[in-house]
Amino acid sequence: MPSPFRGSRVLITGGLGFIGSNLARRLVELEAEVLLVDSLVPECGGLLFNIADIQDNVTIERADVRGEQYMGKLTRGRDYLFNLAGQTSHFDSMRFPQQDMEMNCRAQLSVLEACRQHSPDVRIVFASTRQIYGRPDYLPVDEKHPVRPVDVNGINKMAGESYHLLYHRVYGLRACALRLTNTIGPRMRVKDARQTFVGLWIRRLLQGEPIEVWDGEQRRDFTFVDDVVEAFLTAATNDAAVGRVFNVGGDGPISLRSLAELLIDINQGGEYVVRSYPREYKRIDIGDYYTDSGLIRSTLGWAPHILLRDALTRTLEFYREHLDHYL
Repeated sequence: MPSPFRGSRVLITGGLGFIGSNLARRLVELEAEVLLVDSLVPECGGLLFNIADIQDNVTIERADVRGEQYMGKLTRGRDYLFNLAGQTSHFDSMRFPQQDMEMNCRAQLSVLEACRQHSPDVRIVFASTRQIYGRPDYLPVDEKHPVRPVDVNGINKMAGESYHLLYHRVYGLRACALRLTNTIGPRMRVKDARQTFVGLWIRRLLQGEPIEVWDGEQRRDFTFVDDVVEAFLTAATNDAAVGRVFNVGGDGPISLRSLAELLIDINQGGEYVVRSYPREYKRIDIGDYYTDSGLIRSTLGWAPHILLRDALTRTLEFYREHLDHYL
């Protein structure tokens, strides 16, 4: 059966970032016509190197998605829009709340208004986050769990998600949202922990520095980026996804101490030290968290396939070869 993406016109906001670039690579394989929009804000993780191997097969627009008139031109005639643009750092959102609001609220309204006016038939998948749940009342966390973010980033991402669902209900835009947990894999940010602490751990490990584990007993689940990409593609092409939100998580929880030990074992060397949680980070920490992905499994047929050891192995191999490009 031919892919529904073959010959389709696809727009990815945040397309030069971690997930966006991996999604672009898969869409090129599926013979889609891919437009990548990215402002290349240094703190947000977009890199031209992320698409170096497919640069002749995609079109790149360096643009701020808050420019509604310009976005109108870019969205016109698109079949699919994967909306991944945004700011991901929880700590930065507390230091620069207005900036986070601009990037995670105003930007989403601009994209949606552009679609409403110029591309009302486009299928939209929004990258939301498990951060909107806040500190869990129970585990694993399903979509019925209350949403009460613990930081500015979570509140603004919740608003961005709500805008998408509102525009579906009021204007009929075919939008849905995926609440992602900790996504890991090649092309993630490793120079700091703005995107994920695992990236920083991998950089330290490859540079011969000890991994710094805060607390160590907290549990998390992790999803390999290839599985996340398949979740986006599945949600974009399934009518049952329209107007809904779905959790996207990994194959089970692991403590941060055990994660550090697993990374060191795969790397065949390294060390870690356990530290107390810094006070300024502890204020917005959510404690244990892992996801119940049962709804997306039963409704759309998606499930993660890459086990954590394999995910970490493939990620380490990528950065052993390409680390210099990410520093």
